[in-house]
Amino acid sequence: MQLRYNYRAYPDPAQRCALARAFGCARVVWNDCLRDRKEAHAAGLPYVKSAELSRLRITQAKRTEERAWLAEVSAVVLQQSLRDLDTAYRNFFDSLKGKRQGRRAGPPRYKSKKDTRQSIRLNTNAFALRDDGTVYVAKVGNLKVTWSRRLPAAPTSLTVTKNSSGRYFLSFVVDTEPDALPELETDAGLDLGLSAFAVLSDGSRIDSPRFLRRAEKKLKRLQRELSRKAKGSKNRAKARIRVARQHAKVADRRRDWHHKTSTQIIRDNQAVYVEDLAVSAFSRTRLAKSVYDAGWSAFVGMLEYKAVKHGRTFAKVGRAFPSSQICSACGFRDGPKPLHVREWTCSKCGTVHDRDHNAARNVLVEGRRIVAAGRAETLNACGAPVRRAPVPAQRGEAGSPRKGRTAQAGVPALEAGKHVK
Repeated sequence: MQLRYNYRAYPDPAQRCALARAFGCARVVWNDCLRDRKEAHAAGLPYVKSAELSRLRITQAKRTEERAWLAEVSAVVLQQSLRDLDTAYRNFFDSLKGKRQGRRAGPPRYKSKKDTRQSIRLNTNAFALRDDGTVYVAKVGNLKVTWSRRLPAAPTSLTVTKNSSGRYFLSFVVDTEPDALPELETDAGLDLGLSAFAVLSDGSRIDSPRFLRRAEKKLKRLQRELSRKAKGSKNRAKARIRVARQHAKVADRRRDWHHKTSTQIIRDNQAVYVEDLAVSAFSRTRLAKSVYDAGWSAFVGMLEYKAVKHGRTFAKVGRAFPSSQICSACGFRDGPKPLHVREWTCSKCGTVHDRDHNAARNVLVEGRRIVAAGRAETLNACGAPVRRAPVPAQRGEAGSPRKGRTAQAGVPALEAGKHVK
């Protein structure tokens, strides 16, 4: 299975200039090749093959006066930019044909040099790990890296990213074997919400840290200072970076908390079941800021890949499942309830339920049923146990632009109209 490991890099001024050249050259190759294909499509000509684009926009372009500076960066960076464009087109075509799951992918778009986030991708021919702890990048040099943890194996690819706050990161993709944990007898159903981040089927509650809400006061002041700076001035650029750094701190704290919480849940339970929520629906409601501050999609994604990594069972309950309406004691469906109703009494058996705890228990029962049904079908059809799916690389890989969202590729969509518990 593939895992991604991210580390902070600290290039010196000369290396930052070299990386800026690499970012710019990769962007130019992307835009030139995309323009050729768009013009060919508009003229009714056949789809331009990658080999032809590589010859025209990379090999021959280096020999021209207006594109001679493409030779200043590694050829791997330029070829990888073309491969990323091919991947973007492939995702677009597969989405049109219905072969690609998830939200419909749009056609590739031009990249702008004004984007605050820049990146390049490299294969093993263009980077190497040095014994002194640095990472060599072709035509950039040895980058100083803070190794927060060891790589479990030799990396197969590297992405160098500069984010909006001006920080540099190295993202390694590594092929590793699963690290199965000892089997347990405990299962857990999770009900995600806003008043409490999650309620487990055993009754335990995980409070929502609300990192963005806690940082709003400082963000408001920084945004006010940014709005008062003259457009195009250096002071405005400095103020923008201060705002971006504060947002980066919030995102880092949230991600760190997600990792620690998801790891603890996976270690304590043999099977974990959650609802297949649709976060995108809440982006059009007054709850949008709180929902995105909670980061449900990122958290569920971590649970999913960590379950496969550690040999646990993970399943999503369908978004149409009425977890808040069913009595977990007798199974009677008592009808929908407004959000302000946090406790209710079953009209059939008289059991008093906490809304979130009852929903988590129903998710646990439904999740077990789904997993049991899936295993039964597989055993009947093939006569063998279910094979675990490979772990996808963690989201956030740089390269081609995100289409629709997901390039965090594919954040699980949330259903429209789903009640927040």
